[in-house]
Order: sequence, then structure tokens, then C-alpha cells
Amino acid sequence: MDAINDQLPLSTNSDDENLVNGDDPMPDLPQNPTSPASDSSSSDSDSEVDESDQKLQLQTLQSELSSNPSNYDAHVQYIKLLRKVGDIDNLRKAREAMSEMFPLTPSMWQEWAKDEASISTGPEDVAAIERLYERGVFDYLSVSLWCDYLNFVQEYDPMVRDRATSRIKKVRDLFERALTAAGLHFTEAETLWEAYREFEKSIYQSIDETDSQAKEKQVQLIRSIFHRQLSLPLSNMNSTLEAYKAWEMEVKQGCILDGKSNDSDGVPSQVASTYQRALDMYNARVQFEEQISKQELTDTERLHQYIIYLKFEQSAGDPARVQVLFERAVADFPVVVDLWLDYTRYMDKTLKVSNIVRNVYSRATRNCPWIGDLWVQYLLALERAHASEGEIASVFEKSVLCSFSTLYEYLDLFLTRIDGLRRRISSAVDLEDVLGYSLIKETFQRASDYLSPHLKNSEDLVRLYAYWARLEINLGKDLVAARGVWESLLKISGSLLAAWEGYIAMEIESNHITNARSIYKRCYSKRFPGSGSEDICHSWLRFEREFGSLEDFDHAARKVNPRLEELKSYKFQMDESENPAKPSEHGKRKLGGDAPDVESSAKRLKDAAHGPKKVNEKGKAQLQSLDGQTGNSKAKAKKPDDTSDQQMKDFVQEKGKVYNDQCTAFVSNLNPKATYEHLRDFFQDVGGVVAIRILHDKFTGKSRGLAYVDFSDDAHLNAAVAKNKQLLLGKKISIARSDPKKGGGHTTDRASGGKTSESVSSAKPRKANEQPPAERDGGNKVELKGKNTFAVPRNVRALGWTADKPRTAEQEDEKPKTNDEFRKLYFKG
Repeated sequence: MDAINDQLPLSTNSDDENLVNGDDPMPDLPQNPTSPASDSSSSDSDSEVDESDQKLQLQTLQSELSSNPSNYDAHVQYIKLLRKVGDIDNLRKAREAMSEMFPLTPSMWQEWAKDEASISTGPEDVAAIERLYERGVFDYLSVSLWCDYLNFVQEYDPMVRDRATSRIKKVRDLFERALTAAGLHFTEAETLWEAYREFEKSIYQSIDETDSQAKEKQVQLIRSIFHRQLSLPLSNMNSTLEAYKAWEMEVKQGCILDGKSNDSDGVPSQVASTYQRALDMYNARVQFEEQISKQELTDTERLHQYIIYLKFEQSAGDPARVQVLFERAVADFPVVVDLWLDYTRYMDKTLKVSNIVRNVYSRATRNCPWIGDLWVQYLLALERAHASEGEIASVFEKSVLCSFSTLYEYLDLFLTRIDGLRRRISSAVDLEDVLGYSLIKETFQRASDYLSPHLKNSEDLVRLYAYWARLEINLGKDLVAARGVWESLLKISGSLLAAWEGYIAMEIESNHITNARSIYKRCYSKRFPGSGSEDICHSWLRFEREFGSLEDFDHAARKVNPRLEELKSYKFQMDESENPAKPSEHGKRKLGGDAPDVESSAKRLKDAAHGPKKVNEKGKAQLQSLDGQTGNSKAKAKKPDDTSDQQMKDFVQEKGKVYNDQCTAFVSNLNPKATYEHLRDFFQDVGGVVAIRILHDKFTGKSRGLAYVDFSDDAHLNAAVAKNKQLLLGKKISIARSDPKKGGGHTTDRASGGKTSESVSSAKPRKANEQPPAERDGGNKVELKGKNTFAVPRNVRALGWTADKPRTAEQEDEKPKTNDEFRKLYFKG
């Protein structure tokens, strides 16, 4: 596993493996060999050089681990070198230090236990070594480690050797635990089952021949172990069946089996039927086992085969088999995050046994401590299991010491902890560890101290503080403290409109109208991004309309109206400075040059009445025929290029430059600090970026958090859209394909000094027979008819208007004239 071992190496060299699997004690422990008289001085000097090199390496590794305790490779090399020089005391300390930081591999636990057993096997030492085995079988699923554990207990526990009843029960319980953990391992569980049977057979042999009742009881116990194993799809099932029949024959002192007989001969019908079902399950799984055991597969391919196998087991619906297969997968791929996430989700959903689920989460966070979602789900699993406050607090403290990739993982972690405290305090179920609100307040303060410098002027920080203030009122019953929370936020993010609005909303909900009004007075004159300055002014007026007296409303109007005029003037000045006024198309005088000489409508009408006229080459213009035309007779200028109508439909054009939106990604929820370089680096793995346009506010010049990214083709665009909801500068950005048919497209706004602006149409779609505004109103000219219609939309009716009210002649719209009527009117004149 090259890619995986770069992050967390799990294997030692072949020499170490041979030492682990062998029966000899650790060869490198301190010994007192006598040097032969024939040794030369050169060999002595070589050993001195080797010893000095080892000491130098040890010092280097010690220095590295003291400065960086999370260096996995340094831990492994340090333990290997200490074992080589035989420094057993420092070796114990090094192993303990590493086991606190990382889970150890099964081979490392086996090596550790065998090293300790080679030194001393006194009663206290035996108990200590058993604890090492317990820690080892907790980290990863390993049949060989379980077998070593069971062999050690049978060999070194004197009461087990003497067949004491209490110790026999201890070994049986240990075997049952091993079978629960690994008894369904398709390829290796047979070893455990066979060891269990041999242990019980040895007990059968030790029973006195005269005690027939004890003998029969032991026979039934061995028979039940055979039956349990034969009901499971494991490797070498046929061999197990043959062993069972031979044992039955031996017990009954029957004749030797005929080799040509069927497998079910001499087997009870119930056992034969369960064996057949197990054989069918075996045949359904053997192909998956062959795939994951192929030596020529790469790590990626083997992981893919594990995922296929897991999906099959989940569809079969046996949670125990799914769990064992997950354990096998994470043992082979311990730092693949998706495996642990899938494993923990499955356990939460299906196998809702609190102790088992908590153990899985504990190991998941030890293997992948940099994944915030695992810690969050771990805390929730502890809460579901009604864990004590001490256990939950311990897990939370471990989590905040980890290094996550984004600040939002820390935020989610703090909020999850606060949620749990709030629920526990509100329910007040656990009377033995009553919690006070001060613990929530301390957690909020820790979150603020850590996150505020990084999430300044972000809506996520506002939500955190709003949650804090709400709990100060609901749980803390302290309105003054809640106001203090908002005031502290304003010191951090006072330029954020949402912070002021949240503060005002709290005061209104608490029915403290005077305090809300005072906040409006503090913030209405502040400068907020975008249209925030205008929004807060209008909000104050609405507030006074709903809650204030007439004097309050008049006072707010006297304050707000000058401010709105000031903002309007500022906006006008910005428009003038960024886009100097140009003479209108209707009023400018043609001074010659290269512009085409377009004749006026009246002149063309006159020429048409008196017959065709010769047109000089320089002022050549196309005369538009009046016959068959309706409405506008204004000559249309020739297009500057030969772009077809279909091609022009593919473009979105507003006031400025034209962009093709057919291969463009629309990016939203950008961090205001995001630059073109950030976006370019973000899409660097996708490639094909042609242009990037970030949308800016016309008045403040600040980013609006929106951007368009053009790509060279659809393949690159689709790859970019696939990065939707990924993080850029701490924010999950939204990426979608830009559709000009729905949103109206985008342009470069000349009025904003060339800054890119978004054109979003909020009007209702036009009907099929309805003219566009430019054609209906005759270009830029807008004609309003009727009385008192200045600046009033035609579709807005007065408050007292009724549909049945007759319209006066003055209110009737003038009926448009046809071409024939217009022509008669012209010639009559």
C-alpha cells in the first residue's frame, strides 16, 4: 500500500516479521557474552563504530519525536533501534508513547508481548502481558493475534494447566470472545474453531473414565462446537465435515467410514441441512474472496473489490458478517477515510449496540484523527448511548487537539458539543451529573476565542453568536449577558449588517422596543457592503411603522431621508466617474467620418412618394419598403460582422461586453477575499479555464461573492461542476452551469467602470405575441398617458380602483394607426 503507507506505515521489515512469528525469545535483549580470545582488535573497533552510530541515531530520533510526536515513521524506527540494542526499559517507554498516539499493528503487539514473555513470566508479569494482548485485539481484527493470546493463557497460566474449573471457564470465555470477533472470518476463522475444539478435547481426555456423566457433558460440548462451525460458510468446510464424522465414529467406537459414501452419511439430518445452506453461502462468496486475495492487484484495485464485496454482504442482510468484513477492510486499509465513514454509518443505522458502536468510533478517530465528521458522529454516538459527561468531555477535548483541514470542522465540533450540553441540561435526565449553564457558556467562549479571528465578518460567526445569545436568554435567564454577546460580536464584525439585524431581532422578540430603536440609531449611518446601507434605513422606517408612534416615525424619517439622499448622490457620482455621459443616439450630430449615412424616416417617406432616387456611393443606405411593414419604419444599421442569427442567440448581451455563456460555470458563496488567483488555483486540477470574472459591487468595489468561469469545452466544465460544495478559503462554494436562458446572462457593465456585473431578470416572461420593451416603447422613449401618471407603472392601480369603474375618454389609450392610415395622413398633410 504505497499511498497509504506514506501516511501511516503499517508493516515492518521481513526480519522483524520472522522474529514475531518465531518461537524464540527476543535475541537482542541485554546479554553478557564472553568475547573469544581469538577476536581481533579490528572487530572490536568495528563494534565500537556500530555502537556509536546507533547512539547517534537514537539521539536523532529522540530529538525528532520530542519536536514532532506525530511522526509515525520516527516511532517505528526508534522502537526498532531500541530493540536492536536491547534497551528494554526505553523500549517499553517508546512503545507506550507510540500506542498513545497511534494504533499499533497486530505484528507490533505480538512482538511486544513475546518480548515481555521472554523476560519474565511471573504471576504479575502474566497479567501485564494479558493486558497487552487485550489492547492489541482492540486495535485491529487479527486471528493470529487472538491465537497467540489464547496460547499464552493456556501455556503460562498455571491454574489452566492444572485444569482448575475457574480457569477453564476463563479460557472458554476467551475463546467465545475470539469467535465473536473473528469467528466469521472467511479464510482464517477455521484456525480459531479448531483450537477451541482441541482445547475441549484435552479437557475430555483429562476427565476420569469412571465419571461418565462428565464425559457425556463434554462430548455434547464438543459436538455443539462442530455443529456451530459446520453452519458457517468458511474455508475448508469439507475437511471440517470429515473431522466431525471421524470424531463421531471415534466417540461411538464405530467402524471406519467408507470413502465412497456421501458427505451427509453418519451426520444428523438437521446438521446436514445447515451444512448445505452454509455451502451455498460459501459458493456465493468464494469469488469475492478470490478477488480480494489476488497478489497482483494494486491497493486501489483491492480496495475497490472490498467495496464490491461489502455491498454484496449488506444486501445479504447479515450485520455480523458485514461487520467482520468491514473489520478486515480497515485492517488492510487503516487510513482510508471513506471506509471508516461507511463503517460507522452502517453501525449507527443497523447494529445499534452502544458498546460496539462506541468501540468502532474510538478506533476510527485513532486511525483518522484529522476528519472532523468522525469526531462529531462519535460525540453523537456517546450521547445516544447515555455516556457520562466525563467520557463525552474527554472525547471532545481530544478532538479539539486534532488538526482539521477547515475551520468549519472546528465550528461543527463546538456546535455539536454545545447541542449535547443543551439537550442534557434541558432534559435533566441524568441527576447524578447535573450540569450547569456555565459549562455551555465556557464552550461558547472557547469557540469564539478560537474562531473569531478566522471567521471575522462571516455569517457563520453571526449564527454562532445568535445561538449563544438565545441560550443566554432561554437557559441562562440573563438578558444582560445576551446583549453582551451581541456587543462583543459588533466589536469583531461591526461592518456586517447581519450582526446588527440579529441584535435588533433579539430585542424585538424580547419586546424591548426602546433598545431596538437605540440600535437603529447607532447603525443607520454606517457603511455596509452592497445595498446594506439602504436596507438598514428602510428597515428602521418599517420598524417605526409597526412599533413606534408618529413622533418616532417622523424622527426616523428626518434621520433616514438625508442619509438615503446622500447614498443616492454617492451612487450617481460613482456612475458619472466610472461612465462619463455620452450624447444620446437621437440627439448627436453626425460630423462625417466612417459612420454610415442613415436617412431619416421622414426623408425616406418623401423620396418614396416622388419615386426612386440615386444614392451616392459614400452615403449608400438601404431603403426600407413600407409595403407589408407594421410599426417601426426606422432603418436598421447593418451588422458589423457576418454572425448568423443562431450564433447571436447563443450570446447574452446587456449594457456592455458580450460573453458566451454556453460553457460557463456560475460560482456563488465565494469568500469576499477570493481573487482570480484563488479561483484559478482552485480549478487547476480541472484545467481548461479560459476566463474568470468576479462580480463586484458598483458602489463599494467589494466582491459580491459571485463569479463566472469560462471553460474551453463541456468536459472541463462538467469536471468543474463536480467540485460543487468544496471548500475555498474556508467557505463551501456552489458551482453550477450558467444558463443564460434562465438567468438573463451576464455582461461587463460600463456604468461600473468595467467591473463585471450580473444581469438577473426579475420580470415575468413575455408572451409569444408581446413585443420586447425596446420595440414596444420605441427605443428609450417611454410615453405615459392619462392623468397623474408620472413615474407610476401602468400595471399599478390606485387603492380605490375597481374593475367595474368606467374609464373616461382621457384615460383611453390611443389606438395605434396602421400603415395605410399613416400614409394617408402624411400625403394629406
